[in-house]
Amino acid sequence: MSDQDDEAATGSDTPDSGHDRDHRDGRGDGGGRGDRADPHDRGGDRGKDRGDRGDRGDRGRGDRSDRDRDGDRGDGSGEAPREPDVFAAADRGPLAGGDTGGAATARRALRTWASTAGDRHTSVQGDGTFFEGNQFFSVYGFGDASRFVRGPVPPETLAHLAQVYCEIAGYQRMKERLRENRVLVLCGEPGSGRKATALALLDEVTGGKVFRLDPRHGVDEITGEALQEGGGHLMELLTEDGRTEGEAPREGAVTARRPAARLSELHLDRFGELLRSRDAYGIVLVESGEPADRLMRGRYGTYCAPPPADEVLRRHLRERLRGEPAEALGAARALAARPDVVRALGLEELRPREAARLAEHLARHWRGEMTDDQLLAECAGFVTAQAREWFAGADRPGVLPEALPALNAGAFRIAVAVFDGSAYSLAAEAAELLAWELAVTLDPGQAPGRRLFGAHAEHRPTRARAVLEDGELDLGPAKVPVRAVRFRGEALAAAVLGEVWHGYHNVRGPVARWLRALCDDPRAEVWVRASVAAGVLCSWDWIHGFRELIVPLAVTDAPVTRLAAATALAESARDPRIRPAVASVLKDWAVSEDSTLVATALLAHGFVLAAGDVPGSLDALARVVRTCEPADGDVLVPASFSTARLLAAGEPEPVLRRLRQWLEDGRLNLANLVHLTAIRTLSTRTTHLWALRDVPELDEHAARPLLVALLATRPGLAPELAWLLRHTLATARSGGAALEALGGLLRRAAKDPEALGRVCAFLPRLAVDRRDRDRLRGLLNELVRDRDRPLDRSAARRMWDAVTEGANR
Repeated sequence: MSDQDDEAATGSDTPDSGHDRDHRDGRGDGGGRGDRADPHDRGGDRGKDRGDRGDRGDRGRGDRSDRDRDGDRGDGSGEAPREPDVFAAADRGPLAGGDTGGAATARRALRTWASTAGDRHTSVQGDGTFFEGNQFFSVYGFGDASRFVRGPVPPETLAHLAQVYCEIAGYQRMKERLRENRVLVLCGEPGSGRKATALALLDEVTGGKVFRLDPRHGVDEITGEALQEGGGHLMELLTEDGRTEGEAPREGAVTARRPAARLSELHLDRFGELLRSRDAYGIVLVESGEPADRLMRGRYGTYCAPPPADEVLRRHLRERLRGEPAEALGAARALAARPDVVRALGLEELRPREAARLAEHLARHWRGEMTDDQLLAECAGFVTAQAREWFAGADRPGVLPEALPALNAGAFRIAVAVFDGSAYSLAAEAAELLAWELAVTLDPGQAPGRRLFGAHAEHRPTRARAVLEDGELDLGPAKVPVRAVRFRGEALAAAVLGEVWHGYHNVRGPVARWLRALCDDPRAEVWVRASVAAGVLCSWDWIHGFRELIVPLAVTDAPVTRLAAATALAESARDPRIRPAVASVLKDWAVSEDSTLVATALLAHGFVLAAGDVPGSLDALARVVRTCEPADGDVLVPASFSTARLLAAGEPEPVLRRLRQWLEDGRLNLANLVHLTAIRTLSTRTTHLWALRDVPELDEHAARPLLVALLATRPGLAPELAWLLRHTLATARSGGAALEALGGLLRRAAKDPEALGRVCAFLPRLAVDRRDRDRLRGLLNELVRDRDRPLDRSAARRMWDAVTEGANR
C-alpha cells in the first residue's frame, strides 16, 4: 500500500484535527492513552486506573473491532478468551506499587562486597591475650587496678623514634603549649600517630626521661609520688566507660576497669600543678569522640593529625633498609605502589602504625625473606587487623549503661559496612536500631535509650575510619543529593561484617533480626542494601543464614520482604559452592502450595545467579508458568518482571528468542507471560530492572523505558522487538494494556529528544499493515486531544510521519 492509499483510507484524521469530535465522544476530559506510564510514577491512582480500564477500552477506536475479529492471531492459539484481570496488572511491579529502587543502589551495594574477608590466623595465649601481626588484645580485662604503676620508656625506643618520626603540622605549637601549661591533651584516632607524637614531644622537652603512667587509673587519681622529677609522663585515657561525673555504677555490676571520673579542665589544672611542682611534663591521649570534642574546646586539648603515610613509609623503609644498596629504597616504594599491593591493602591511606608494618614487609620482600604471594597475604591482613581491633571486647564491661558507648561505636561500624557509600542519615538510623538490638541482647533487664547530643556527625565517622562527602541517591526516576558516608577503604566493609559474623556467634542473632527489619523497610535504598548484605552472610554460612535470614523474609505477606529474600538468595548464589543449595531451595519453592514461596522463587530467577545463566533462568520460569492458570496474576506478575529483568541483564538475545518460542508454543499461560513482558518493556524504567551484575551500557538510559534503552544499545534487536510488540498489540486480551503502555512511552519520548529519535525510527516497524497504522494513528490522535496532558504537536507530527513510513516497508 502506498502512502497516498494509506492517507485516503484514514481521511484527514491527523494529530492536528478532530477537535469537534473530541467534545462529542468525551475523549478530551483527561482520560487519554498513556496515563499508565511507569507504575512507580503513579502512586495512589493505580486502583482507580485499573477499575476504569474496561470503560476506556470501549471508546470506539477504529482498531478495537479489528482486534475483536482477529481474536488471538498474535499467539496462534485460535481462541479469543478475555483475561482482563492479569493484564489489568500489566504494569504492576513485584512490590504492588512499591519502589524496586534504582540500579545505582544495587551496583554500589555490590561494590561494597567485591572483596570478602580473608582467612584469619590468630594465636591465643594462656593469659587471655591474642595477637595478630604486631597488635595485641586482651579479652580478660586488666586484673587488679588498685596499685598505680609507672614505667620508663626504654632509651632504644626513643632512639628509634628519633630516626623515623615524621613531624606533623602544628608540632612546634604543641611543644610551646606543653612547656607553658605542663600538660597537653592529644586527641585523635588510634593508630594515627598520637603516641609517637607524644613520645617525641616528651623526649625533646625532658632530654629522654619519659615514663608511661598506668592507663587503669584516671587523671584525678594521680599523686605527686607517682610523678618522676624532671620527667615526661604519657597517659592514655580509656574511653569505654561512658558514665558522666558523679554517676555510680549499677549495684552488682562487674566492671573490668575502675569507673574513672569524666576528665575535665579541673582535673587537668590539678595535674598541671602537680607536674609543675615536680618540674615535669605530661601528655594525655584521648580517642576521638565526645570527650575529645569537649577537651579541644578548652586550654589543654589539641587535635593530633596523622602525618602523611608516604613520608612515614619512606622513613621506616630508610631505617629498615639501612646498609642495603642505594636502589633498595626506590624499589621498595615502587613495590608499595604496585596495583596488586594497593588492592590487597584495601585502604585509601595507611595510618602511621600500618605504614611501619608495611615497611617491615617490604624490607623483608627486598631481602628475599618473603614471596609476592606472602606479601599480598600480609597486606590483606591489614583490614582484618583493623576489624579485629574494633570488635575485641566491644561490649565491655558487659552491662548497661556502661557498655553503651562501645556498643554504639560497634553498631555504627557495622551499619557503615552495610550502607557504605549511602546516605549518612540512613546509616546513622540503622546504627541506632542495631545498637538497641545489641543492648537488649547483652542486658535484657535494662532498657537502653538514645543519646540525643552524643557524637557529632562530623566526628562520628572518624571512629569508623569513614568520611562524610557529597553524594547522590538513585531513587529510580530521579537522583537526589545526599550527605553520604563511606569507609576509607574498599575492603573494610567485608572485613567488618566478616569479623562480626565469623568471630562472635552471639552477635549473629541481633544482626539477623536487624537485617530482617531493614528488609521490611519500603525504601529501596534500605531494603536493597540489607538484602545484599544478608545474601553475603548466607554465602559465608548457608546453614545458619538461610534459616535465620531468608526463610523468615520469604514467608511473609509483605511484597518487599519477598523481593528482599529473592535478592538475598540470588546474591548468596554468587558463590559457586552455595549455588546448588540455592537451586535446590528454589526448585522446592516453585512447586510449593504456598504462593508466597512460589513468587519468591520466580523473583529470584530474575537475577540469573541462581540458575547460573540466562537460559537456565528462563527454563525455571517457564516450568512454573506452564502449570499455572492463564489469568493467575500471582504467578504471571513476578514471572514477567523477572523476564523483563533478564532482558536488562546484558544478554537480551537469548531472552527474545525464548519469548518467540513461548509465543509460538500456543499455550495461553506462556503467551500471557510474553505479552506481560512486552508491556513491561514499554512501561518500566530500565533502572528499576537492576540485576546483581553490572550492565554499564544501560547506565546512560537508566531513566528511560527498557524498550528505548534496548533500541539505543542494541539496535540490531529492533526487528525482533517490533515483532514481539506487534503481536502483543494485536492480541485482543493484551492489546488495550499494551496500547496504554505505548502511550506512556510516547509521552516520555516527546520530552526526550534522543528517545524521540529512537522511537520514531522504531515506529515504522510497528506499522506494517493497515490495521497497525490505524491503531497507532488513533493512539496519537487521542494523546494530542487530551485536554489535561496534550502531546506536543511537533513530536506527534514526527511520530505520525514515522507511522506513515511503515506503509513503505
